Amino acid sequence: MMSPKKMKYRKAHKGRIHGLATSGNYLAYGSYGMKALQPERITARQIEAARRAITRHIKRQGRLWIRMFPDVPVSTKPLEVRMGSGKGAPEYYVCRVKPGRIIFELDGVPRQIAEEAFTLASAKLPIKTRFVSRD
Repeated sequence: MMSPKKMKYRKAHKGRIHGLATSGNYLAYGSYGMKALQPERITARQIEAARRAITRHIKRQGRLWIRMFPDVPVSTKPLEVRMGSGKGAPEYYVCRVKPGRIIFELDGVPRQIAEEAFTLASAKLPIKTRFVSRD
């Protein structure tokens, strides 16, 4: 799973996801892409599950680019612990995704296979997505 090697701060605020994506909202590498249509925090586990679904469907032909990285730590307190006594330890990492962001790109496979692969991957993600292509 993806996680940052080094961080400036161990714990982060939750924050809110406002507006549309201004960067990463166009196809930069591949011919086909998966575009996010909703704002959401996507976990490293969800990214990995979607990546596996895509690579298995395309049978490791072509090239896949992951255009998001989980760099925001989410902290939780252990179960059955009383309120207070500070913030919990970082448990997992998420990526804040804005609508319009290209989250996966694919090249070197036919259009139909790319569409099917992205459909399988979108079932692993908590957001609505759309298939986009260069044409």
